[in-house]
Amino acid sequence: MPPCQPTGHFAAKALIWYNYPCPLRRSGGASTLAKNAPPLILITNDDGIASPGLRAAIWAVRGLGQLLVAAPKEQQSAASRNFLPNPGTTQQESIEVDGVQVPAFSVEAAPAPTVRRAILTLAPRTPDLVVVGINYGENVGVGITISGTIGAAIEAASFGIPALAVSLETEKEKHFSHSEEVDFTVAAHFAQRFARRLLSIPLPPGVDILKVDVPRDATPQTPCRLTRVSRQRYFQSIVEVDERGNRRLVGYDIQIDDDALEPDSDVHALRVDRVVSVSPLTIDLSARVEPDRLAALLEPEEEIHETHTR
Repeated sequence: MPPCQPTGHFAAKALIWYNYPCPLRRSGGASTLAKNAPPLILITNDDGIASPGLRAAIWAVRGLGQLLVAAPKEQQSAASRNFLPNPGTTQQESIEVDGVQVPAFSVEAAPAPTVRRAILTLAPRTPDLVVVGINYGENVGVGITISGTIGAAIEAASFGIPALAVSLETEKEKHFSHSEEVDFTVAAHFAQRFARRLLSIPLPPGVDILKVDVPRDATPQTPCRLTRVSRQRYFQSIVEVDERGNRRLVGYDIQIDDDALEPDSDVHALRVDRVVSVSPLTIDLSARVEPDRLAALLEPEEEIHETHTR
C-alpha cells in the first residue's frame, strides 16, 4: 500500500508516513486513530535543523512509525530548558535523508519550547515517543541539566510522553559544530534499537527518559549498561587569571576525579569501560530520603536549640 498523505487541515504539516496506511481521521475537530495505527514519533535536537545528527536520528527511526520533525532553527546547545517570553516563527523545511526529502519544521526557539510547540500546535495527536538527538557530544555527569538535549527530553516528559535522548561522544572542538567528519552510524544503530524498545515496552513508573551516551569508538556489538548520573561535573569551566588577578572564563574541558568516580555511573561507563551508557531519568526531582532523616528541619527553632544545648 502506498504511503498516505496528510489532507485537509494537516495538508501543509510536515508529517511523513513510511509505508503505513493512513491512520488519522478528523472528527469534530479532534483527531482519532484508526485501529493498528502506527506510532507518532517526534524527532528534535538542540544542534539545530541543519545538524547531521538530526538526519541520523531521522534515518534511525524512519521505519518505526509516522514522523514529525521539528528542531530549533539555529544551534541551541547548552540551552537547558530555556523558555523566552516570545518565541519566534515556525518555518517549513526539507531535510534530505537517504535521497528522500523529509519535510520538517524549523522553530526560532530553544529545544524545550520547540518540543512544546510541536506537541501543542504541529502534531495531529500526542506523540507516542520523542527522540532527541543525535547530539554532538556526550551528556554525562551532573552537568546534564545544562544540555538542550536533556531540556527537550524533560519537556517531552512533562507532557507524559516517553523520551529518548541520544548523544555521541565527540571531540570538544566539534560540540558546537555541524561537522561532517563525525560518523553517526553506530549511534543511529542504538537510537533505533532503543526507540523500537520504547515503542513496544512501556517505561516503568518513575522513569520518564532514557539517556543514551555512545562512545565514539563503539560498534553495533558494544555492550550497553544501565547507569546512574555521576555526581561529578564532567565538563569543567577553565578559569584564567590575568596579571592583575582578574579571573575570567575561557572555555571548558573534561576533568574527572578518577578516585571518586562511581563505578555504576554514566561517566565511568563511557570514559573508563567504553560501553554504551543507558541512564533512566525522572522529571521528579524529589530526593529519595526517609522523612524522619529530615524531620529536624521542620522542628521549631526553640526545640532544636534545646536539643543541642542539653
